[in-house]
Amino acid sequence: MPERDDEERDFDIKWADTAEHKEPSARARMLAARWRDNPPGPVPFRGEPEHRASRRSSSSWVSTAVVLGCVAAVIVFLGYINFRPY
Repeated sequence: MPERDDEERDFDIKWADTAEHKEPSARARMLAARWRDNPPGPVPFRGEPEHRASRRSSSSWVSTAVVLGCVAAVIVFLGYINFRPY
């Protein structure tokens, strides 16, 4: 039986692919209806880059100190585990 189901499925897929007219997806229909009333404005392929606020250099030092502190804490913790008396 599963072989017959596969053959029927293949037939259905081939039949659907050869259809002359394919219905657009729900999203395509929704956008077409929306744009019929209110068409979108032109959008450049690559727009102007957004100007980001300059980051303060102290924040990068803070994050570096936090990362190095975590690494040092892990090293001390692993050293404590390996050298503690039994």
